[in-house]
Amino acid sequence: MRFRVDRDVLAEAVTWTARSLPTRPPVPVLAGVRLEADSSGVVQLSSFDYEVSARSEIAADVAEPGTVLVSGRLLAEISRALPAKPVDVVLDGTKVTVTCGASRFSLLTMPVEDYPALPAMPDVVGSIAGDELTAAVGQVTVAASRDDTLPLLTGVRVEIEGERITMLATDRYRLALRELTWTPSSPDYSSTALVRARTLSDAAKSLGGSDRVAVALSTGAGVDLIGFEAGGRHTTSLLVDGEYPAVRRLFPDDTPIHAVVPKQVLVEAARRVSLVAERNTPIRLAFSEGQVVLDAGQGDDAQASEALEAALTGDDITVAFNPQFLLDGLGALDTEFVRMSFTHPNKPVEFTGQGSLEGEDDKGYRYLLVPIRFAS
Repeated sequence: MRFRVDRDVLAEAVTWTARSLPTRPPVPVLAGVRLEADSSGVVQLSSFDYEVSARSEIAADVAEPGTVLVSGRLLAEISRALPAKPVDVVLDGTKVTVTCGASRFSLLTMPVEDYPALPAMPDVVGSIAGDELTAAVGQVTVAASRDDTLPLLTGVRVEIEGERITMLATDRYRLALRELTWTPSSPDYSSTALVRARTLSDAAKSLGGSDRVAVALSTGAGVDLIGFEAGGRHTTSLLVDGEYPAVRRLFPDDTPIHAVVPKQVLVEAARRVSLVAERNTPIRLAFSEGQVVLDAGQGDDAQASEALEAALTGDDITVAFNPQFLLDGLGALDTEFVRMSFTHPNKPVEFTGQGSLEGEDDKGYRYLLVPIRFAS
């Protein structure tokens, strides 16, 4: 195998392909990136850990076609450190030589015959604008669980009905729901999938710079897979197995009390007040006519409070939240104002965005947060 490629093209492709390599692979070959040079002038780079696969294709001057397997992380580090000159990659016996200007590296190869076959990309079922996918996934994954002992809750439930996609995630303390439109391959396409939040977030960030991202899905026919494709890059992931809890019903049908606050002002105040909140202690928000008072700390501990203007509809109400969960929800909103809708001080509070103080709230994104009970 022998090919020449631009340094930036190689570095970008290797870094993207190696991004999901396991830190402690169950077998050594899974730490490798497979390079396959084709006589047509295409080099395909691939990685796979039996759960997530990644493939990228780059154009190169291929003098001799061939296939090798080398350490993905090492190749990524080397390619990023090379000078801005053409890179020659040559297989020489059991080593791969990488030459760029005056720099020369030799990497040991791994047995390519021991490398598992990558899963085939499922059928494409539609496409979505890259920036919309990135934004929507970022809003939903803040609520997904990071606790691997509850694998179902580390996933995002994706529901597809025609031109509408709904994404849901919860860690039992908060729930995020995002609805958006996309372009399905068939106008009456319908399906559901439970995708690992980490995988979905990684795919959205790494492919979201593309104009359109193709979504591929296979469920109920052997191996359940989701795939994403854009700009010569393909990634697939096994779906999470299991029945996701019926969380939609947790959103209240009626909220007799709601308050509207400038979002950024509330974020900055919450950050300041939460500085005195010890681990696992809440930040309290007391709403009354025309204002909300934030406070944290009590007794002999450090204390802080701050009053902000707020428009309240309904009775006065005081709630307390985990400061980070509150900031996560506010940070996921992309509107000037936030509406907080209440039913009871101890019942979940719904956060939605609002474009103006007097306008209607946008139900396209909803963040539900369970308050912390506190001694009054």
